[in-house]
Amino acid sequence: MLQKWLKAIEVYGDKRMLTMMLLGFSSGFPYLLVFGTFSLWLKDAGVSLAAIGLFSLAKAPYSFKWLWSPVVDRVRLPLFNRLGRRRGWALFAQIWLMAAIWGMAVTNPAQNPVNMAVFAFLMVVASATQDIVLDAYRIESFNNREQGAGVAVFVLGYRFGTLFSGAGALFLAAVMSWEDVYKIMSLGAIVGMVAILCAKKEHQPEPEERNEKRGLWKRGVNFLKKSVIAPFADFMKRPKWFVILLFIFLYRMTDAYMAPMAYPFYDDMGFTKIEIASIIKLFGIMATIGGTLVGGVLVSRYGIVRSLLFCGILQGLTNMSFVWQAYAGHDLSVLMVTISLDNIASGMGTAAFVAYLSSLCNKEYTATQYALLSSFMSLARDIFAATSGFLAAAVSWPVFFWLTSFMVVPSLLLLAYMVKTRVIRG
Repeated sequence: MLQKWLKAIEVYGDKRMLTMMLLGFSSGFPYLLVFGTFSLWLKDAGVSLAAIGLFSLAKAPYSFKWLWSPVVDRVRLPLFNRLGRRRGWALFAQIWLMAAIWGMAVTNPAQNPVNMAVFAFLMVVASATQDIVLDAYRIESFNNREQGAGVAVFVLGYRFGTLFSGAGALFLAAVMSWEDVYKIMSLGAIVGMVAILCAKKEHQPEPEERNEKRGLWKRGVNFLKKSVIAPFADFMKRPKWFVILLFIFLYRMTDAYMAPMAYPFYDDMGFTKIEIASIIKLFGIMATIGGTLVGGVLVSRYGIVRSLLFCGILQGLTNMSFVWQAYAGHDLSVLMVTISLDNIASGMGTAAFVAYLSSLCNKEYTATQYALLSSFMSLARDIFAATSGFLAAAVSWPVFFWLTSFMVVPSLLLLAYMVKTRVIRG
């Protein structure tokens, strides 16, 4: 028994894991800059809860990145060609990302909300493009048995990235303006640039022979077939593929719906920026990292199905701890328990869920298929969650968190159906 657990853990010693952790950081740090940290900046600037919720629409590109993923999957960028297709696109996206965050830094959200929304939108497009590339690079770097550990380490880096843009940003915001904070945050892109430049060049066959001499029309049709139609057609060969997409949309609904209101909730409870940074961010991220590593081991030891079921139930139950927090108010000890429970469950769920998404991808179309799947996951977070501000304003905080806790139930019922009909195995 012990030997099996040790065998499941030893994969973390692979040298590829360090690269994945750094790339995970690059993928993670932009997220809070248009989400939690951004929500607190907006609230400090006097923006209403309803408007804060609507600002989440700027994150829509995360949900629709599949639209341009075929281009990222197949096309080489001329100026970045020497790095290879994956690494070239990654570096391009990271440069774009840094510029967009700087644009947010020099914009006042209260005085120029439209300009801020535009820069936030551009930043998300850059971040989503980077995610397309890095997810493909990660999936192609590991076999199926290694995917759980690869995901766990990537998410570990991702959480360090959110620690930088979460707790780090809040500590800085306590002593300087939000504008200066975001200027510093833009430097986070350098980590990804260094990692991708030092990463091993991918060994992947060219999508098309360079010496092909075809007419422009024929090349265009061929590109459309291979890059757009083929990846979707391949996925749709799966039995009940539409059920899979519905499950992907529903599984993280509980966390996705309450997330835009988390920081306004903490603020209403009277927690200061330093307290939020220390407990919710610093302490919470450590809990998430622990949960993520445990989730990776669970997938390796017990498989994807049982991990998804256990982690899904756990996420719904731990979300109820926010009801306790709403009644307790400004109580740091209760907050530590609440954040620990919620973040451990969230980390475990993320590892299991991303491992499942990765297992669905045909490595011939990695970037496009993973972008499609993760986009459906993002729909809950970026589109449906835009209404969370209206619900929070209409009901009390305890009622709001009770409702979000039960949003996990449909996905668990669907998972049971998928197991029964053998749509999902393992």
